[in-house]
Amino acid sequence: MDRPVRAAATMRPGTPPISLIESSAALAALCDRLGEESFVTVDTEFMRERTYWPRLCVVQLAGPAETAVIDAEAPGIDLAPLGRLLADPAVTKVFHAARQDVEIFLLIFGRVPAPLFDTQVAAMVAGYGDQVGYDQLVSSLTGGVIDKAHRFSDWSARPLSSQQIAYAAADVTHLRTVYEKLSARLEREGRLAWVAEEMAALADPATYRNDPETMWERLKPRTANRRVLGILRAIAAWRERETQRLDIPRQRLLKDETLLEIAATAPATAEALARARGVGKGFAEGKSGTSLLAVIAAAKALPEEALPVPPAARMGGRAAPALVALLKVLLAAKCEAHHVAPRLLASAEDIERLAAEDAPEIPALCGWRREIFGADALALKAGRIALGVEGRRIRLLPLSS
Repeated sequence: MDRPVRAAATMRPGTPPISLIESSAALAALCDRLGEESFVTVDTEFMRERTYWPRLCVVQLAGPAETAVIDAEAPGIDLAPLGRLLADPAVTKVFHAARQDVEIFLLIFGRVPAPLFDTQVAAMVAGYGDQVGYDQLVSSLTGGVIDKAHRFSDWSARPLSSQQIAYAAADVTHLRTVYEKLSARLEREGRLAWVAEEMAALADPATYRNDPETMWERLKPRTANRRVLGILRAIAAWRERETQRLDIPRQRLLKDETLLEIAATAPATAEALARARGVGKGFAEGKSGTSLLAVIAAAKALPEEALPVPPAARMGGRAAPALVALLKVLLAAKCEAHHVAPRLLASAEDIERLAAEDAPEIPALCGWRREIFGADALALKAGRIALGVEGRRIRLLPLSS
């Protein structure tokens, strides 16, 4: 039998009441009501410290007249109505820093919430800086204050306290005002289309899938030895699959620095493997160690043509440091002129590739980024423009051919 919805703590006067949803019937009714709105704000609380896959504990939703904290671990609760609401094309789902929340919903429901809007991305487009914090954004746009006391709560413990419920609800309540003000500002400035490009990437399920065969690149190896890179690729892929199978964090199985050391030393025996930092004798002689040694042996036997190419070689060699520095100056000037966060316009890798390659396939050379920065970056590199100083600002100077 469904448990009744019980009233939880309320926030400051004038804000919608908060309800704790613990039953399937209450969740279905809530989602039916919120399905009538143009947008709903969404957040989650989850645990991931001891697992590979995130464990959803709480979901927060807010509409104009109510805020709900859903106990995702309530006995017998059916989350299907939530899945339908998240997939409803008539209701925009508003998040802040959406990636981890979206990943969880993709795992549970098999699809990305759509349409979605990420206020962190929108804030970067609006000039609030790289990865602006939610509390900072709330303070700037609403004058509200986010209590951080329960940020590191154990959200898997039950029952949830009234303080936890109020903290969780505050995230989505303030988010409604943040969304409305950011949307209005970006519409006035003609930048909503820029945000839409970013949302397309967040809406792509491929964004959240980790390819085991490419995990080695995240370790940023400093060697150009293709054999070492081949072993690193193999053991990084092995770790990814093994941690998924065991449902434990990557670093708990083997730390990144341990993988780099193993790739460099290529141990062939359990005794040699046990000498690597962070690898004990028990691991080396056990099932996981035996499996890892087999992966290393297979990578050592690969033919030369099957080995990965170092990232620098793929870029046609290392970029000239002076050119990289010059492009960074241009990037800073463009961000200052257009009030856009630098990381949103071009990443460090984009700059490196721009300096090293003639026509790299990077986001900085596509869409609105090309219009603001990419086209001038190519012109600067080709010697068609130069950088000068006018007062305290960087100025672009056309050069005659």
